[in-house]
Amino acid sequence: MKYDHTEKAVALFTQGYNCAQSVFVAFSDVTGMDEELAKRLSSSFGAGMGRMREICGTCSGMFMVAGIIYGQGIESDDNLKAAHYQRIQYLAEEFHKRHETIICRDLLKGLAVTSTPTPEKRTEQYYKVRPCVKFVRTAAEILDRYLEENPPGGAEP
Repeated sequence: MKYDHTEKAVALFTQGYNCAQSVFVAFSDVTGMDEELAKRLSSSFGAGMGRMREICGTCSGMFMVAGIIYGQGIESDDNLKAAHYQRIQYLAEEFHKRHETIICRDLLKGLAVTSTPTPEKRTEQYYKVRPCVKFVRTAAEILDRYLEENPPGGAEP
């Protein structure tokens, strides 16, 4: 099956949703999660987890989608747990290959960004200088490709 969630993820970001929400909500059709619940669940992960500038929210969004689709729930089988962690590390590495890091503060290096809880206003200037839409696009593309290569419910690990 061909997946294409990139434009929806980008549109969500340009409408004001945070980076994690943009990726996670875009895949609601695949996860089966209600979009309003998906928005609330992923709201804490934006700007590197609550604007702490840690793991990029787009990666958190990818990882949550992968957990819903491929996770085993209570993973008492160490092999299944290892296979899932391997999957998450693969997704992170694919993002890292394109942007040299998955850490928000490093992705925004050179910009005057802070870790204060108050988000920046989404103005035309914000979107001109902020590279985050590029990261949203990357995460959605990586996850679409992974889903195509490893169909949900398929025989992948």
